[in-house]
Amino acid sequence: MADVAPEQNPLTAGLGKTAIPDPCTLVIFGATGDLTRRKLLPALYNLALDGLLPASFAVVGFARRDWTDETLREVARDGSEKFSRRKPDPAHWADFESAVFYVNGSFEDREAYPLLQKRLEEVEAARGIPGNRIFYLSIPPSAIGTCVANLRAAGLVRRQEAGQPFSRIIIEKPIGHDLASAVQINDEVAQVFDENQVFRIDHYLGKETVQSILVNRFANSIFEPLWNQKYIDHVQITVSEEEGVGTRGGYYEEAGALRDMVQNHILQTLCLTAMEPPWSLGSEVVRDHKIAVLNCLRPIPAREVDKHVVRAQYGPGFHHGVEVPGYRREDKVRPDSTTETYVALRVFVDNWRWAGVPFYIRTGKRLPKRASEIAIQFKSVPPVMFNTDAEAPLEPNVLALRIQPDEGLSLRIATKLPGPSVRIYPVKMDFRYGSTFGDQSPEAYERLLLDVMAGDATLFMRRDAVEASWKWVSNILDAWHQSGARWLPEYPAGSWGPVEAERLIEKDGRWRIP
Repeated sequence: MADVAPEQNPLTAGLGKTAIPDPCTLVIFGATGDLTRRKLLPALYNLALDGLLPASFAVVGFARRDWTDETLREVARDGSEKFSRRKPDPAHWADFESAVFYVNGSFEDREAYPLLQKRLEEVEAARGIPGNRIFYLSIPPSAIGTCVANLRAAGLVRRQEAGQPFSRIIIEKPIGHDLASAVQINDEVAQVFDENQVFRIDHYLGKETVQSILVNRFANSIFEPLWNQKYIDHVQITVSEEEGVGTRGGYYEEAGALRDMVQNHILQTLCLTAMEPPWSLGSEVVRDHKIAVLNCLRPIPAREVDKHVVRAQYGPGFHHGVEVPGYRREDKVRPDSTTETYVALRVFVDNWRWAGVPFYIRTGKRLPKRASEIAIQFKSVPPVMFNTDAEAPLEPNVLALRIQPDEGLSLRIATKLPGPSVRIYPVKMDFRYGSTFGDQSPEAYERLLLDVMAGDATLFMRRDAVEASWKWVSNILDAWHQSGARWLPEYPAGSWGPVEAERLIEKDGRWRIP
């Protein structure tokens, strides 16, 4: 592994902690899937290049396909060639792939787990790993209960005990389909693992600019004094996607934009934006402050859902000049589907800091560009001196935190145009990560996998947060179900959404173009 001190690498700076993981084995259930090839193995390779993996480390893939160690190593190399931010380096690749192994078996077959146990013991003995294990469940949510029960029955995991090797589990979103299923999954996991052993992963929270929200707020004295209802008019959170559902039509029919994006990614981002200053960067302290925001979200009663929420589907249109079909014509999508591919919401956080400030959220597929940003729009200056023309008001100050793809932040301010008369023009002060720091930012999974190895749960969802977000979203889902709608408004593919979304925000302005 490359010899780079962890404290010299920006990946470990995070929220103020240096990750120094102990020797361990990462076991990936569902290792033959795209997530392993495109994200997990390339992330681990980049950690190896940076010298951030423990000296004694192994990856053991576990899946149904009749693969060998060599097959998974070839997949790792192919994935790193195509998807890693840094391509395989012959000087380091052989060392990395020697730590990659594979076991053939089904997570539903209890008889396969003793075989996994035997292989783990062989690998750990050969590589000097003292039995510390992380189990990554890249499997359907419905199979999680079966998998953790089989892990326990085979003696592969143990409760957390001081002085004993650790057992940790990583669970991919979605955690359930609704509140009841999320509670069931959490209950099944809790029968085997303590809460501090469970890492519910949301890759969005590992993005560099999402982590920087707290730094932007609490490390700059110019922002935090203004971060409240006295000075902020409203907040816009946008997550837009260019692509349609593609080959994921079957999954999307069961999910929709509200479940797929709002319940997890976007509500977690809202929490970081709206939370009170934590008294420390301890994982439980930060997560306590995030759940406080979820507990303050104003419920949307069924009778008011149409007033505060807009849903729609993309229709036929054009993507980069190429004609594309509407959602109902996509593969594995019902022709009479009422699954939303776009959702916009007006949300309120009912506490002292944010009383009366609307948070406008929107996310959708087949929009003009891929972009994620949080835009803080400040209140307008009084209609005195420079803001006296009601027909042409000054543009408000806006702080935009760009999460992807052009990571950075910008601040729009008013300035005077050169010349003898007083003419005001809005300009943008712009900071871009790439131009300032040069190197490409680490991928989200790099940071998140490293944190699991170090036992740092700051960027992971706690059980109460998962269930609180489902509880809030369930009001909307129930209202939609009860409405019996047989069609949804459409927006042309390649547009910024339906006209109904513009009406949702018109009282406070208009949607920004990220």
